[in-house]
Amino acid sequence: MAQYPAVDAVRKIGILGGGTIGASWSAFFLSRGYDVVAWDPGPDAEAKMRAFIDNAWPQLTELGLSAGAAVARLRFVATPEEAVTGCDFIQESAPERLDIKQELYARVDAVIGERTIFASSTSGLVMSDLQQGLKNASQFVVGHPFNPPHLIPLVEVVAGKDSDPAAADWAMDFYRHVGKHPIRLKKELKGHLANRLQAALWREAVMAVKEDVASIEDIDAAMSQGPGLRLALMGPHMIFGLAGGKGGMGHFYDHIGPAMEAWWETMQETPKLDADLRAKLIEGVDAEAAGRSIDQLEAERDDKLIALLKMLQAKG
Repeated sequence: MAQYPAVDAVRKIGILGGGTIGASWSAFFLSRGYDVVAWDPGPDAEAKMRAFIDNAWPQLTELGLSAGAAVARLRFVATPEEAVTGCDFIQESAPERLDIKQELYARVDAVIGERTIFASSTSGLVMSDLQQGLKNASQFVVGHPFNPPHLIPLVEVVAGKDSDPAAADWAMDFYRHVGKHPIRLKKELKGHLANRLQAALWREAVMAVKEDVASIEDIDAAMSQGPGLRLALMGPHMIFGLAGGKGGMGHFYDHIGPAMEAWWETMQETPKLDADLRAKLIEGVDAEAAGRSIDQLEAERDDKLIALLKMLQAKG
């Protein structure tokens, strides 16, 4: 088993993929005082990444920059091999396609350092498929963030069947070191954990649209103005534990559990995203946006996220 460097010895981070997730990761690592070497094959990729970072920098400044943080520490290179050579850690955020990621991994496999951890931002692919045939497969793990990574603390760490368990341990330690909140999944699942929880919630939200239970704006409000406020502070198990009052989870289980099971029994149908339902979703979301552009909605989201993060930081 490889002896990986101390997490506080990391100085240079390689970024593969400069889209929304890769650019957001880049902004975050720059804000933590690292040198960042980035690559993306898309047209005008460097300009788009730098524009994203410039836009995110005031947000990161408001949350607090680490010593040495500077946008100038970003270097954009022409090949993925250049982006990973000599790096202490690699965060990959290429398109969510198995063939694209496997081709990219094969290119960099020969040049990554023997003690360098490679983490994939994949939102749903499993590492056991991604790492097949790699010489350095033991160094590859999932490090899935939540969008936008420069603001959201969560990172899901998952080992593949050929991953060194110590590599996943190292990734957990490193993400903690840089201020993230990593969680370790004990097994591989398509979509990992957080996205599956999201998908289950959205399934019921889409069913509510399909069954014409309420408008999309009111369906969204049913979450954002109610359970969503609590979910920003605690997970569902702890929330329901508190719902049991002084008796805790045991009391909740005894008094609410049977009703919850009865509700679950009505949740067996999975909606098909056919043309009619798709049109209803698009029309409803557009109505809820009320003329606000995507940029305006993202800015509104991020402003509220920053306020929430600062409140949570203040509470310890």
